[in-house]
Order: sequence, then C-alpha cells, then structure tokens
Amino acid sequence: MVQSARKEGDIPIDRRLLAEAHDLKLDVTRATEDGIARAIRAEKERLWRIENAEAIAASNDYLERHGLPLAKYRLF
Repeated sequence: MVQSARKEGDIPIDRRLLAEAHDLKLDVTRATEDGIARAIRAEKERLWRIENAEAIAASNDYLERHGLPLAKYRLF
C-alpha cells in the first residue's frame, strides 16, 4: 500500500473566500498547499537574509571600495 504525502486535517478558512474559490472552481486544496509553500519560501528567504546580513554587507562594502573582480575583462 502506497501512503500519500498528504495529511488530512481541518484548516479554518474564511467562508467568503472558500465560497468564492468554489464559485471560481478553484482547487482549494492545491491553492492552500501553494499558499503555504510560498509562505515557507518567503520565511526561509527572510531568515537567510538575517543570518547572512553581515556577509552581504561586507561583500557590498568590498565591491564599493574595490569594484568588481575581473571587471577589466567584461565585454559589456
């Protein structure tokens, strides 16, 4: 027997949104999964930026002071 990666559960959703989604014949489960996946990606990106802020600032500072490495070889 193959188990699904999905887990059954109740997620409270605004009734007006749910009704509109059904009227538009949207796949509510898929839309919910997509929304959660986007929220996860956004939060991971936010946390990564916080964790790497010092390195990003140092890199930007270096580029401001020294320019791009190998810039003399750029053709554009």
